[in-house]
Amino acid sequence: MKILNKTSDIQQDTEISLEDKCKLQAQKIEELTAKLEWYEEQFRLSQEKRFGKSSEKTNPDQLAIFNEAEKEARENREEPSLEKITYKQRKAKNTKKQSFDDLPVEVIEYRLDEGKQDCPVCNHPLHEMSKEIRKELKIIPAQVQVVEHVKYVYACRQCEKDNIHTPIITAKMPNPVLPGSFVSPSLMAYIMYRKYSEAVPLYRCLC
Repeated sequence: MKILNKTSDIQQDTEISLEDKCKLQAQKIEELTAKLEWYEEQFRLSQEKRFGKSSEKTNPDQLAIFNEAEKEARENREEPSLEKITYKQRKAKNTKKQSFDDLPVEVIEYRLDEGKQDCPVCNHPLHEMSKEIRKELKIIPAQVQVVEHVKYVYACRQCEKDNIHTPIITAKMPNPVLPGSFVSPSLMAYIMYRKYSEAVPLYRCLC
């Protein structure tokens, strides 16, 4: 009888320990599941923050940096009437090669002074070897004209005959406001005045 009682006690203890182990494992599984769901939610939020629509939104204050003149403009000012015109235009091959044949041209020449037109090597007179031309658009109220800056380049014929090295001398010319463009000081001043004093949008400053 004692042996049977001991066996039943052992079985009971074994069942209790197994039940406790199952409870502990279930608790651990529940904790791990909760952690996994938390990490998944954090990962989803980080991806949404990085690639979602919120990252593509632009701060409206950034778009108003250059609109201070429009804010100060008179709201009751009448807008000019617009006329819709439909036309076809060929695409220009190169904007740098635009033709200004319909505009008047003012030519400003830059030559060496008479006292400097002698070769610094052999003192013989220099000749005009070539010339460099830079074009600008000059703004005059109510009219536009092209200004050509012609810079002459000089060389010595005597050195070309007798010497290996021929000196090349170029007349001085004022530097452009924006190198490689047609912008002149008057054009830049006109656009700045139209933009910041008259509150005219940039795309209409030359209209």
